[in-house]
Amino acid sequence: MFDSGVGGLTVLDALRAQLPDAPVIYAADLAGLPYGEKSEAQIAARVSGLLGRMTERLKPRLVCIACNTASTIALASVREVLEVPIVGTVPAIKPAAAMTQTGTIGLLGTAATVRQTYVDQLETEFAQGKRLLRHGAGELVAAAEAKLRGAPVDQAVIERAVNGLRSQPGGEEIDTVVLACTHFPLLIEELGQVFGPGVRFIDGAQGIARRIASLTRGQSFARAHADSALFTGSDGDSALMPALRLRGLESVARF
Repeated sequence: MFDSGVGGLTVLDALRAQLPDAPVIYAADLAGLPYGEKSEAQIAARVSGLLGRMTERLKPRLVCIACNTASTIALASVREVLEVPIVGTVPAIKPAAAMTQTGTIGLLGTAATVRQTYVDQLETEFAQGKRLLRHGAGELVAAAEAKLRGAPVDQAVIERAVNGLRSQPGGEEIDTVVLACTHFPLLIEELGQVFGPGVRFIDGAQGIARRIASLTRGQSFARAHADSALFTGSDGDSALMPALRLRGLESVARF
């Protein structure tokens, strides 16, 4: 399971509920964080290169890119390179369109995600007749990373993200918000307090877990050792260990 940072742990939570016995290596490209401020070419090259080396070394049965930015930009190129099943993460626009009562949906993602033509295609295919308002809220990535390490969340960052949607024409009608970054579900409580009652949040974690369960149906799982994490640029962060161990990741190594 690969992400730019620790946001993919929200996907791991959903996977644990579906497949508690599945052994997992969680890989975080902390040396490359944040992805949302990089160019498409930089992200595609970095993700393809890292996953190529990781799969050669680790030989997983499946790779999950638990990162919206990496998936919307690099998923196709990674699938061309790797010979194992690849599960990506895409903004949950389809279920959001089914949920909304007002017809106005907000989408919070990184700057790189919200500008992708892939998101345009999802909107055209699944949100016909709806209003989709997008906002690049990359600051939330650092806020989520800090929260998972036990640091306080900067309320101003949350308010700027919410205002980025609410201030757009029709923004007051938003009743459904797509969290198009796997970091953002870590901040649902804070976002919910600022959005106020009547706004529901949706992300892709449950759908990813169901897809992995489908692709591995009938396969046997056995752990030879405890699940672990790999970080680029670091061999550990003591502030992160409680959150990692809570999810069964007992050790961290540097990649």
